[in-house]
Amino acid sequence: MSQVIIRCMVVLWVCVVGAGCVAGISQRARSQVTYQGSFAALQSSPRNHMGQVALYGGMIIETIAGSEFSDLIVVQLPLGGGDRPRNVDQSEGRFLFRSQRFLDPTIYQKGRLVTVVGKVVGSENRSIGGLDYAYPILDAIEIKLWPQEQQVWPNIQFGFGVGAVF
Repeated sequence: MSQVIIRCMVVLWVCVVGAGCVAGISQRARSQVTYQGSFAALQSSPRNHMGQVALYGGMIIETIAGSEFSDLIVVQLPLGGGDRPRNVDQSEGRFLFRSQRFLDPTIYQKGRLVTVVGKVVGSENRSIGGLDYAYPILDAIEIKLWPQEQQVWPNIQFGFGVGAVF
């Protein structure tokens, strides 16, 4: 009986430790976060929050890789468990995540989910469908690119046939 209890405790411990490994952002980067306000407040006045460090997530719209830095244009999404953006139909806007390292557009491609920590360094106006849009700019501290979710479908196959051996 005690062997069963010990095995159950070991399995439970492995599950708890394994669950801790799915967190998106390191504790080091998380400890630097100073901005606790809403994304809408940051969006409306990024200059008022310059120098603060923010944690946000979302879906990549576009990756622009340059010789001096790379920009990710991200549509903000609320964060769920483990800092992973929830793929829902609600967003408070868009932001630019600027990295001093090369972010390959093939890897950081449109539709991928990211969670980022960055310092607010201002805003930049860009056009969306002919309209001017002010993007808050977060200078990279840490980025978590989430694995693409794969659809898990039951692998059920049906077949009828006649076989012959020659």
